Amino acid sequence: MTRADAVAAVRNPLAFIAARWTPTPRAVRRAALAALVMSVLIVVTGGAVRLTGSGLGCPTWPKCTDDSLTATSEMGLHGAIEFGNRMLTYVLCAAVGWAIIAARSTKPYRRGLTRLGWAQFWIVMSNAVLGGIVVLVGLNPYTVATHFVATSALIAVATVMWQRTREGDAAPRPLIGKAVQQLVWVLVGASVLLILVGTVVTGAGPHAGDSSEVERMPVDWETVTKLHAVLAWIVVTLTFALWFVLKAVDAPKGPLNRTRDLFLILLAQGVIGYVQYFTDLPEILVGLHMFGSAVTWIAVLRVLLSLRERPYDEIGIPAPAPEATVGTRA
Repeated sequence: MTRADAVAAVRNPLAFIAARWTPTPRAVRRAALAALVMSVLIVVTGGAVRLTGSGLGCPTWPKCTDDSLTATSEMGLHGAIEFGNRMLTYVLCAAVGWAIIAARSTKPYRRGLTRLGWAQFWIVMSNAVLGGIVVLVGLNPYTVATHFVATSALIAVATVMWQRTREGDAAPRPLIGKAVQQLVWVLVGASVLLILVGTVVTGAGPHAGDSSEVERMPVDWETVTKLHAVLAWIVVTLTFALWFVLKAVDAPKGPLNRTRDLFLILLAQGVIGYVQYFTDLPEILVGLHMFGSAVTWIAVLRVLLSLRERPYDEIGIPAPAPEATVGTRA
């Protein structure tokens, strides 16, 4: 490497890498998928922090204690769990960074794809700060709920980026009529409301995140839980209605398959939800339900994204090889 190369690498490392490396379409898709998987994993580990009562295992932020950046042996298991979740944020950053580099290095350059990667980065950074605020305010339930909603936004952007790596940049072509598209948007809206009410259920429920006295949302837990169940049934009904309509209008397999997947995921999530309710909220089932919430949100977004197509050949991007799309094609 020459001196000029070193200066260029320091000034604009992304451009430097992009000038010397062209990832394959499969590599870009895998990078985007890795970011998506990590965004779901951070939900799971965050749930583990709450369900093990480790939310204040590290009682301050950005350090773990006033005198130590890391957890100490005296802090026990709770400190290790909370600090481990913090460290996983760096793994998430690495995955998002890899997705940004892969998108930026794609030939021809895809500005929209790169921006989706950067959007994830800024959501991760802002949510990390919000996570610190959650600790500093003693697990205030409203900040905890906002923390989860921000992670849901991260999952949404990561899902869109993953989908866009398998498409071109041509203008989207609708695959179904406007009336069906409107039904899907109603489904998306109901799903967002379901997630928001779910955060209230958690904020008012018994799993406060720490064994100390933690503020809870001042609502009746039984009432808000029943509201959450009603919203879940509305989402299930809308999904079944959408599948029926798609069959009636002879829609392409893509939207049909994504709607079927969502329906099956909703049924599994519903079973977990009812079992945890009638068994006094065992931690393992609550954790599975949080994981199911993330998977359900991804499935909803995949239904929405399946309603249109963006061809490759209009922008010169090579279509993926047949073996690269196994299990991902509509």
